[in-house]
Amino acid sequence: MDKKIMLVDDAAFMRRLIRETLNKNGFSRIIEASDGEIAYDLYLKEKPDLVVMDITMPNKSGIDALREIKRADPYARVIMCSAMGQETMVLEAIKLGALDFIVKPFKAERIVAAVKNALS
Repeated sequence: MDKKIMLVDDAAFMRRLIRETLNKNGFSRIIEASDGEIAYDLYLKEKPDLVVMDITMPNKSGIDALREIKRADPYARVIMCSAMGQETMVLEAIKLGALDFIVKPFKAERIVAAVKNALS
């Protein structure tokens, strides 16, 4: 699969976990950002096929980055990730156009299924 996927999370271990999971499932074109501000700039430059983004991050939240990315590219495909108990933010992300939502801690199969579904 030759799709470019951008992982956005302020936790390097979380980006690594998702990257390794995706690599094992045939996704090799992975770019990374550590906050929403970097994610927005990188999105404009790299035009990834899919963004997998955390909600809670310093500098610019995933919600704010999602809003900006969707404003710049209404067809952007974004999956949001977050810990349990952030239902209001989940609803906001869905209203803003997120395709899916993954709750942390997540199972590898859930990530892979969400990514494949978003790219199909």
